[in-house]
Amino acid sequence: MLSENLIISAEVQNALADKLPVVALESTIISHGMPWPQNVETAKMLEKTVRDNGGVPATIAILDGNIRVGLDDSELEMLGTSKNVRKASRRDLPSILAVKQHAATTVSATMICAHLAGIKFFATGGIGGVHRGASETFDISADLPEFTRTPVLVVCAGAKAILDIPLTMEYLETLGIPVLGYRTDEMSAFYYRSSGVKIPQRFDEPEQAAQIFYQSLQLGYKSGILVGNPVPEEFSLNRAKIEHCISEALSDAAKQNVNGQAVTPFLLGRLNAITAGDSLKTNIALVNNNAALCARIAVTFARIRS
Repeated sequence: MLSENLIISAEVQNALADKLPVVALESTIISHGMPWPQNVETAKMLEKTVRDNGGVPATIAILDGNIRVGLDDSELEMLGTSKNVRKASRRDLPSILAVKQHAATTVSATMICAHLAGIKFFATGGIGGVHRGASETFDISADLPEFTRTPVLVVCAGAKAILDIPLTMEYLETLGIPVLGYRTDEMSAFYYRSSGVKIPQRFDEPEQAAQIFYQSLQLGYKSGILVGNPVPEEFSLNRAKIEHCISEALSDAAKQNVNGQAVTPFLLGRLNAITAGDSLKTNIALVNNNAALCARIAVTFARIRS
């Protein structure tokens, strides 16, 4: 039954058959994370970055109730301009497939779809996590438990800065998820480079991350690995300033009673407005940086596995 709902592009199929390094890319960043036209421009840039670093890109989305792995330019444009695209997490996939809807995939849904297609690497901007005030709201992203059940290596710039990064790291520790830091001893904090939260394992070359992931799979682990990759220094925002902006955006969300899946897109949009576009520029830079690192890790992994 699943084969009827899983459509993999010819390029990605051939790459997987030849055991080439394929890197999954999410689509929520296109439909819900950035304004047009930067969303579509960024999606195309990420695919080029993966190619430039030796990988094969596979942008993932749900179109007409089918999991699509590998999209063309017209499909990227549709995702970036249509108002009829849902936001799909693990919870939403069965219903979206059943009723034949369009949806952009979050981190958890992209991990699931990538794994179904046989893709082991995924580059995103920031993962979801424990929201600020979660002790009262119990708002914890489905991205975190997804790592316990889906063996995909995910490169990110940390949890989104609108979240509670220390609690997110505590939760990942409880789940037993390996967390690595690329050339850093602290979890990166999305808009700025250092959160002050220590990570258990640093690596300085892509080969080391590939070897750790390979060892994880050899041990029979069914869980994924999270790689924190700090935003390039020239695009890092001032911590105090962006935290003030985040507080303002959170206050606006509370006043407008924004909740659930609508919170993150709302906050990202408000931050873009409050910072006069600076947060968007940083977002684009960090996700591109993640795509490059993820491709390099995937290339090395392909050599180890061969």
